[in-house]
This record gives sequence, structure tokens and C-alpha cells, in this order.
Amino acid sequence: MKTNFLLLLALALTACQQSTPPESEPVKESDSWMLFYLGGQSNMEGFGYVDSLPANYTEPLEDVYIFQGNHVPDNAPDGGLGVWTTLKPGFGTGSHSDGKTNSLSNRFGAELSFGHRMKKLFPDQKIAIFKYARGGSSIALKSSGYGTWDPDFNEGQNLNQYDHYLTALRTAFAKSDINEDGVPDRLVPFGIAWMQGESDADKSLEVAQAYQQNLKRMMDLIRASLREDDIPVVIGQIADSGMDPEDGKLMDHIEVVQAAQRAFTERDSMAVLVTNTENYRFQEDKWHYATENYIDLGIAFADALESLIKRK
Repeated sequence: MKTNFLLLLALALTACQQSTPPESEPVKESDSWMLFYLGGQSNMEGFGYVDSLPANYTEPLEDVYIFQGNHVPDNAPDGGLGVWTTLKPGFGTGSHSDGKTNSLSNRFGAELSFGHRMKKLFPDQKIAIFKYARGGSSIALKSSGYGTWDPDFNEGQNLNQYDHYLTALRTAFAKSDINEDGVPDRLVPFGIAWMQGESDADKSLEVAQAYQQNLKRMMDLIRASLREDDIPVVIGQIADSGMDPEDGKLMDHIEVVQAAQRAFTERDSMAVLVTNTENYRFQEDKWHYATENYIDLGIAFADALESLIKRK
């Protein structure tokens, strides 16, 4: 059954590449890449330590490429710049790009194990990861102080996180040969993984109660930007470390946001909630998962997306 599925997938990807050029132009062969978008805030940005990675994750991965858009605050320049490169450790917090080169850090996020897992699930396919995530960012209109994804944000230069995301998307798709092997490439969107909500759960009850509507709107916008209304979506459930010295809760309204995440995935036939985070350990900063949990999260995202891809 799986062999038949992979065969059909390969045929579908091949078909996506084909077009009918004018008779005067020769037909050009091209490579198809399964494209996945990874977005959200800091636990998607990634706080795992590279020096604690198992050996099998330390080397660049063949036929798995990543474009990480440079994340900046609202109204800041250079948001979304990036360069396609082979997936490797170092695309976590502290990494950045000027659009010509990538400056990697000593951290990684879910993208690393996600890419490894997707390549294992689809061994005959090329995998492209497009990532834009901004630590502390909210999807509420009122900025969290670190940035808002709400496209109605109109302060300053009117540049918000969704604008930076769109810049990253345009830049990623503008590259016609992402692995520079001389063969044109076509990026075919296959899924979205979203890890975000902490900044909407630790503010006011009003912001938390608006999360379900805001989440649906954001996923609709991202799906529209990828030009596929029913592209699979995986939502990572937010979790609280319980390390607040007063009442043990860092996010006063976490239950409201968690319920909103669950409701979104229950009402959307092409969405799944990943709840592995319920059992994660946290670093001393109280907000970010332990290194090994970022590995688990990437694998969980990949497995959940595979299940939705098979459902289509």
C-alpha cells in the first residue's frame, strides 16, 4: 500500500512540473521538491543546543534543503532575507541571513529532525523546508512587543511579521535552482507546521479568547499564499513549564489558547494537533523546550503531516 502511495505521489509531483511551452521553445526538464512551511514563535525558531545533538543529526542531509527567512521586529528592514542551502544544524535562535549568506548559530529547532524524518518517509523525493518564525510574536492585532502577525497592524512602516513572511516566501520561490545543480526546480507546497501561541496566552483574556478566530485567519492567509486552500496543517499545542514562582503558571490563559488550538484542528479536516509538548522538559529560561524535545517535535510534525498527505 505504501509503495503504491509513493508511486502516485511521484507521478503527481512529475505532473506538477509539466507545462506546454510555445512550440519554438524546447521542453526543459525540472526537479520537483516537496515544500513544507515551518512557522510560529520561539519554540519553532529553536533553542536546542547543537553540541548536544546525536551524531546522526550533525552532518548536512542530501536532497533536503532549507530556506530560513531572516526574522526581525515589526517595521525593521531586511526581514525575510535568506539563502537556500543544505539542511544542517545551526538554524535555531541567533542565526540570521543578509540574503547572500547564512550565519548559523549554536542552536537548532524542529526543522532538523523534521527534514530527516521527511526524507525517511519519502526517500525518493527531494524535500524543501521554508521557515520563518519570530520569537515572542503574537497573532493578535495588539503586538506582543516582539512582533505581530496580524496583517491589519498599521503602526510605523506598516511592516509586520506576516509581511516579513511574505518577503521570505517571495525570495524563496524566486530561486529557480535551489540546489544549483543546473536543473530548474519547482517547489510544490505539501504542508504547514505551526508552533505558536504562548504570546497570546500570557497577555489578556481578551487576546486569548480571540486566538481561535485569529488562528483560522492566519492559516487561511498562509494557505492562500501557498495557493492551496486545503494544504495540510499541523498545530503544535503550547505547553506551560509550571515554573512561575507565584502560581506555577507562566501563561494565565493557556487553557483558553489550548482549547482554541484543539477546536481549530477539530473543525478543519486537513488539520491535526500535535500534543507531544504536554510531556516536554523545559530549559532554565522557563519558556523553551529541552534540546531533545526539539528533535521529538520535528519528528511529530513530520509524522502528522504524512498522515494528512495520505488522507488527501
